[in-house]
Amino acid sequence: MKILLIEDDQILAEFISKGLKEEGYTVERVADGRDALFVVASEVFDLIILDRMLPNVDGMTLLRTLRAADNATPVIILSALADVDQRVEGLAGGADDYLTKPFAFKELLARVQVLLKRQSGQAQPVSVLDVANVRLDLRKQKVWVEGNEVSLQPRELRLLEYLMRHEGQVVSRTMLLENVWDYHFDPQTNVIDVHISRLRQKLDTHKGSSLIRTVRGAGYVFES
Repeated sequence: MKILLIEDDQILAEFISKGLKEEGYTVERVADGRDALFVVASEVFDLIILDRMLPNVDGMTLLRTLRAADNATPVIILSALADVDQRVEGLAGGADDYLTKPFAFKELLARVQVLLKRQSGQAQPVSVLDVANVRLDLRKQKVWVEGNEVSLQPRELRLLEYLMRHEGQVVSRTMLLENVWDYHFDPQTNVIDVHISRLRQKLDTHKGSSLIRTVRGAGYVFES
């Protein structure tokens, strides 16, 4: 399951993102309301966790814009605004749930699971990814290429999972640093290049070109 987290508080966003990833969810983070509108318009998510107070475009405006565009993705609002009228406003504006800050992560997780279960009939995130000749079992932490098991290091597994979940999409260095390495700045290292190179060597076969293509000046794309 893929979750969009729209939260400008970096510490809180890292806390939520880490917890959800540990539960097996894929999390994409955005800190700006305007950027969030662009991301939602270009990608599909199973759930959105939305802060009310955001730079450039506030959470309620963003939510109303989504609903006006017939985007029915479940939304959980996070907010320090806890008055009854403010909670009612959030729900009336199109939110499926409203959680006030501060909160316990286990409560947020429970609400996420309830909404996803309501949406899809199951609360468990997808545990097996199949793209081209590659199969990734997230529960077993194993990878097969053309039916042959390939040994990957934990970071290589996270990198492969992110690329597979974004099949056909160009993912930038910043996206990889934030979602695979949990860095929120460019440390000017070649860590991504090294891991991409190692992953290519382990995944690619003599039958064709590389599954991971470099897009000069933009990033990488996993293509079937």
